[in-house]
Amino acid sequence: MNVETLYKISYGIYIISSNKGEMINGQVANTVFQITSDPATMAVSINKKNLTHDYISSSKAFAVSILNIDTPLNFIGQFGFKSGREINKFDGVKYKKGIIAVPVVLDNSVGYLECQVADQIDCATHTVFIGLIKDAVTLDSKIEPMTYAYYHFIKKGISPENAPTYIKKEK
Repeated sequence: MNVETLYKISYGIYIISSNKGEMINGQVANTVFQITSDPATMAVSINKKNLTHDYISSSKAFAVSILNIDTPLNFIGQFGFKSGREINKFDGVKYKKGIIAVPVVLDNSVGYLECQVADQIDCATHTVFIGLIKDAVTLDSKIEPMTYAYYHFIKKGISPENAPTYIKKEK
C-alpha cells in the first residue's frame, strides 16, 4: 500500500481554537469539512491527546481559522508543533473572542467559522466534533487559502505525530 496516496486527498490548513473558562488554546488541523448547508454544519478531527480536544470537550465550541497561502512555517509551527500545556500559543498572535466566546485567530487568516458542538464521534485516537456554524466571516477575499498539498510540496511542511494524516516513515 502506498500511504503517500493519502497526501493526494484535498485538505486545507487551519487553526482550530477553543477555550476552557478564561484559558485559550489552538492547534493546526487539516481535517475540517462541511457536513451540511442547512443547517450549516462543520466537522473537525482532533487528537484526544491534544489540549485543544479537552477545551472543545469542555466548552462545546470551537473556531476554525482558515490560513492563507503565505502563512509562515514558524506560525504554523507555533500552533502545530508546540504544546499549549507548555506555552501560550497566542503570545504575539492577533486574535479576538468571537460571538460564542472562543478565540479566533486573525493573523494569516482569510476567514473564520465559529461552531457550537452538536455531536461528536469517537474515532479511536481522535474525536470528530460536529459543529453548527454560528458565525462565518471572510477577512480577505483576495488571497488564497493554503492547501495541504501546498504546505507539503511547496513549503516542505511536515505533519506532527498527533495529526490524523501523519505517516510514519519506514526505516
